[in-house]
Amino acid sequence: MPTPCYVAIDIGGTKTIVAAMSAERELLERRRIDTPLTPQEGLSAIAALVSEVAAGRAIRGMGVSAGGPLEYRTGVISPLNLPKWRNVPVKAALEDRFGTAVSVDVDTNAAALAEFRFASPECTRLLYVTVSTGVGGGFILDGSIYRGGQGSHPEVGHQAIPARIPRGGSVRCACGAAGCLEAIVSGAAIQKIYGVTADKLSTAQWDEVAYNLGQGLRNMAVIYAPSLIALGGGVTIGGGQRFLEGARAVVQEELKIVPLPEIKVSALGYDTALFGALALAMQAG
Repeated sequence: MPTPCYVAIDIGGTKTIVAAMSAERELLERRRIDTPLTPQEGLSAIAALVSEVAAGRAIRGMGVSAGGPLEYRTGVISPLNLPKWRNVPVKAALEDRFGTAVSVDVDTNAAALAEFRFASPECTRLLYVTVSTGVGGGFILDGSIYRGGQGSHPEVGHQAIPARIPRGGSVRCACGAAGCLEAIVSGAAIQKIYGVTADKLSTAQWDEVAYNLGQGLRNMAVIYAPSLIALGGGVTIGGGQRFLEGARAVVQEELKIVPLPEIKVSALGYDTALFGALALAMQAG
C-alpha cells in the first residue's frame, strides 16, 4: 500500500503546479502546466493532475494557493491574474471529486505560512513579502495567518511611498491609486519605468529600486512590528545580495521607535507558494 500523501496546488497567472508530498516535505511527484484560460478547463486539468501525482496514494489533505481576491472559508476564487476565473468554487469541486479536506488561501498568505512552518518556526511575528510581477505579502501572528476586517487580505503592495524614480516615470498603479509600492518596484513596474526587464537593470537602477523597496519595508515594519521580514519573488532573487542589502540599509537608517526586524531572502526560493499549499494541506488534513 503506497504511503499516504498531501497534495499541494499552486494556481498562478501563467502556470499551475500540482505536487504530492510527504509530511516531511519529500517531493513524491510534481507536474506543471500552463494555467488554462477558463475555469472549466482549469478544474478539469487540476483534477487529472491530482490523480496523476497521487498515483494511488491516500490523500490526507489538499491545499490550494492562488492569486486574490478569494474567500478562504468557502474556497471560492476570482484571481485578478486570471480574468476569466470568476467565483470559481475550487474547494467544493476538489472535495467532491476526491473526498478529502481542502484548504484554500491567497498565495502570499500561503507563502508566509510556509516560511513560518518550514523555515522559521520559532518566529511568532513573520512578514512575508513577494516582489515579483506584483507586490504582495502575508503576516503570521502567533503562528496563524493574520486576517483583516471581515477576513480580508491586507495589501502591502498598495501603500504609497516617497520614491526615487527617473524623471517622467509613471507611478500610477493598476489599482487606480498614485504612488503604490507595486507600481514602483514590481517586475511589471520596472519594465514600465525603466524600459527594460529587471534582469537588464544597471547597478544604479537596481540601487534605486532597492531604495524604494526599503521605504516600503520601513512602513511595514512600523505598522506590523514583525521580528522577521522574509522576501521572495523573482525580482528579489534576481536582485541578489546587493539589492537585499540596499533595501535593508534604508530600513535600518529610516526606521525609528520600533525594533529593527531581521530582513532576509526566503529560504524556500521560487517554490514558496507551492510549499504554502503543502502547509495548507497539512492544516486541512
